[in-house]
Amino acid sequence: MLSKPKVRIGMVNFINTAPLYDSWQRTVNRPEWNVVEAAPSVLNRMLHTNQLDMGLVSSQEYAAHPQDYLLLDDISISASGPVGSVFLFSRCDPNLLADRTVLLSEQSQTSVSLVKIILEKFYHVMPHYEMGSVLEAQKNDAIQAVLAIGDEALVLAQGKTYPYMIDLSKIWYEKTSLPFVFAIWAIRQEFCHNNPEVAMEIHHELLRCRNEGKRDLKNISKRVAPRVSMDTEACYEYLRGIEHDLSPLKKKGLIRFIEYLIERGEGAAEALPLKFFHLV
Repeated sequence: MLSKPKVRIGMVNFINTAPLYDSWQRTVNRPEWNVVEAAPSVLNRMLHTNQLDMGLVSSQEYAAHPQDYLLLDDISISASGPVGSVFLFSRCDPNLLADRTVLLSEQSQTSVSLVKIILEKFYHVMPHYEMGSVLEAQKNDAIQAVLAIGDEALVLAQGKTYPYMIDLSKIWYEKTSLPFVFAIWAIRQEFCHNNPEVAMEIHHELLRCRNEGKRDLKNISKRVAPRVSMDTEACYEYLRGIEHDLSPLKKKGLIRFIEYLIERGEGAAEALPLKFFHLV
């Protein structure tokens, strides 16, 4: 009897992935599917260096290395307007950030690129960028603004340190009239070629978990809200604003973002048109 192929799957365990990942953890029992939890930036690196076969990674990672990957269709972390957990927290009006220090989260390549696009292209300012610890930045008055994502952003949003909170997805939608796709499911091309049936089965399970999580959102909110000391109802409203599909309009938003990345030298021209592993 042939053994089942081992699969290395990268998952992000931020609250914004709970509508999918909570269902996966409770209902998927496949020992040969080895899940690795990490921040998006870590999963990006692991997928690129062939330490993972597939995973939820930053949209920017696909744009940077399109020759390595195919995308799983109809699944993402995205928002059509405010996302509620990707913020630029600032001590001054963003229009005044030219030549001032902006600290960037090390957890997500996509959000780092997005905040640069928003500040430089939409606000027409050129700050000084530094990478570092988001929570430590509150103690440094020289840092005028901080990019924070995921659970860190949810914690910071409850404080009073920064008078300006700019939801990056909201600004993107206002300026482009398109949703923003923060993360996609990418799968290494050689894995697809060697294990198409396994890739298809995992894709089906991800979609099933996503759909089940959407139906069970209130209970999921009760389970995950305490992780960031958030009220259950507030968590529910936040999760309602996170979208996990990849509709035609979201693909247009992803393409627009990749076009900006290519223009900035942060993406490869081969990333367009988008390349998908299709279900059959």
